[in-house]
Amino acid sequence: MMFTNVQLLADIGNTRIHIHDGNKVVHLSHEDAIEQYKNKKLKYITVKHQLKERLKAFENWEDISELMRIENEYETMGIDRKAICLSHENGIFVSAGSAITVDVVEQGKYVGGFLLPGLKAYIDAYATISPALATQLNYDISLKALPQTTRDAISFGIIASIKLLIEKYQSDKKLYISGGDGEFLSTFFDNAEFDETLIFQGMKNALEKV
Repeated sequence: MMFTNVQLLADIGNTRIHIHDGNKVVHLSHEDAIEQYKNKKLKYITVKHQLKERLKAFENWEDISELMRIENEYETMGIDRKAICLSHENGIFVSAGSAITVDVVEQGKYVGGFLLPGLKAYIDAYATISPALATQLNYDISLKALPQTTRDAISFGIIASIKLLIEKYQSDKKLYISGGDGEFLSTFFDNAEFDETLIFQGMKNALEKV
């Protein structure tokens, strides 16, 4: 999505900072992003509470987390989840990163949602059960036939369980997917759109209401 009235927007996650310049999204480590953008004017939201005090020292950086508000939100709902839900009036919103968040919005109101481990967390969990289950996700896995190898069986179980749970609440709703593993996950769904700018669309919509 191309933004007009370009301004730098930043989504500060637990492991990386994602910056949108109105044209593209740049993904950087915390330190690299701070070094490259500390003197630039930008607005940000953050779930990385340990960075909050440090970021206050940057006069050109403005925390707009408090603007992320959606009707029917709950008290401990993550800022990033609120932002992605503000991107469209209706739909199911999936952010597939360290965790997978799934949230439903109808007519601009938050209906509810749930959280799942991220794909890496799923894979790592199998290794804690038994060394024989230590493997890597097969990104070429098909859900059309039952697997015949351990790697494929684990990959199938992870993807199929995520897919079935999301589809239970999808009905005819458009599915919007973002996050590092979002593009991969989107290939398993109908009526799905991968868009890495969803959070930034939500931030922009919140700013326009100020």
